[in-house]
Amino acid sequence: MIKHSELILNSDGSIFHLHLKPENIGRQIILVGDPARVDTIAGFFDKIDFTVQNREFKTITGFYKEEKISVISTGIGTDNIDIVLNELDALVNIDLETRSVKKELSSLDIVRIGTSGGLQTDLPVNSFVVSEKSIGFDGLLNYYANREQVSDMEFEAAFRNHTQWSNSLAAPYTVDAGQKLLDKFSDERFKKGVTISAPGFYAPQGRELRLPLAFPQLNELIETFSYKHLRITNFEMESSAIYGLSKLMGHNALTVCLIIANRVTLTANENYRNEMKKLIKAVLDNLSN
Repeated sequence: MIKHSELILNSDGSIFHLHLKPENIGRQIILVGDPARVDTIAGFFDKIDFTVQNREFKTITGFYKEEKISVISTGIGTDNIDIVLNELDALVNIDLETRSVKKELSSLDIVRIGTSGGLQTDLPVNSFVVSEKSIGFDGLLNYYANREQVSDMEFEAAFRNHTQWSNSLAAPYTVDAGQKLLDKFSDERFKKGVTISAPGFYAPQGRELRLPLAFPQLNELIETFSYKHLRITNFEMESSAIYGLSKLMGHNALTVCLIIANRVTLTANENYRNEMKKLIKAVLDNLSN
């Protein structure tokens, strides 16, 4: 039995942070950072069944073309993803009454829809990018046993060598997207690439305001890295933990991002909401087909 201090439930039996019960979610999950984007996506639903919010974690479950889908906001960062993924897995793979792991485990399809900064000149603003791999600069997965079994260790070694990775930083980890979901996004609207999840918005992504960067050359090294024809295409802040934890738990995961700025060409689209709606519709259609 899992101890009460390890699996915390609310007085109504819902999981601690998300305030969800197993019957409140679909087997297809869309994750977004911004709670307001939950409402935007739910606006495409044919029917809404359930809604709840606690802190930055807002969930709306409904139906799109007869598919039951839950949209959940995570807030920013892989630390929040650690909460969301563990609690989602508990909802489907732990009996909350007996606090025991179920004999038959279930797999969720988890798609993150986010905004991102492009790192290649041929990746213009408003591009849709699907992450074939995700690199974590955050170090989260290193706290979990057996992380090497779900990581691309050869890719990691090549990346560390190329970037002259400092031992003062968390060891980067690299995990592949779920092939089942990747196959659903094979059409020409979606460009494939490798995504970095950074543990911050400023220095970890090479932005300098008042504080100088410890590794000012890092972004240039990232942009010039390639391994087996794979390039690093974009920065964001959640994907690596979604991929890593999903692989360890047996779920399918994919990140699809809208490029709202290109860090190399120095272009940006601050009014990206209409393009985001186009991406949302495309993701919902692909998930329901």
